[in-house]
Amino acid sequence: MKNIIKTFSLLFIFSLTLVSCGGGEEKKEKEKIKIGNKKENKKTTKKEVSQEDTYDLTNKGVGPISSVTFSDTVDEAMAATGKKVYDTKCTACHKIGKKFIGPAPNGIFKRRSPEWIMNMILNPDEMVKKDPVAKALLIEFNGSPMANQSLSEEEARSILEYFRTL
Repeated sequence: MKNIIKTFSLLFIFSLTLVSCGGGEEKKEKEKIKIGNKKENKKTTKKEVSQEDTYDLTNKGVGPISSVTFSDTVDEAMAATGKKVYDTKCTACHKIGKKFIGPAPNGIFKRRSPEWIMNMILNPDEMVKKDPVAKALLIEFNGSPMANQSLSEEEARSILEYFRTL
């Protein structure tokens, strides 16, 4: 009897897993939006949104960071700290050089402003609710929201410095 219950439980969990992983493509196509000054178009498919529509380096995002200043050279000590924080908190979802659960961090400064990046690290829940780029990324990455790691501004800034080395 115990074996039957265990087997049924495993089968039930497996079935739930399969059901929860399906149906994302249809939702993506219906909810895809254009970014910037473009009008929202719910029938737009992923192929119709050009990469330049998603690159808005003037967007600072939603959150506590309104200005970030970089020195001319990378602060190696801060970057080393940032690498440690990144390796501990971020690598479950982000991989250098490839899309994973979240976007790859290399080349991020060509796609996002430093302020936007820090606000996304520090304030991901509100960013996904209010920022059009964060909303589009949520859709692009199959509805996987960025986890709030409860990092300090110093930790987020050190991650930014590490990203400068990639």
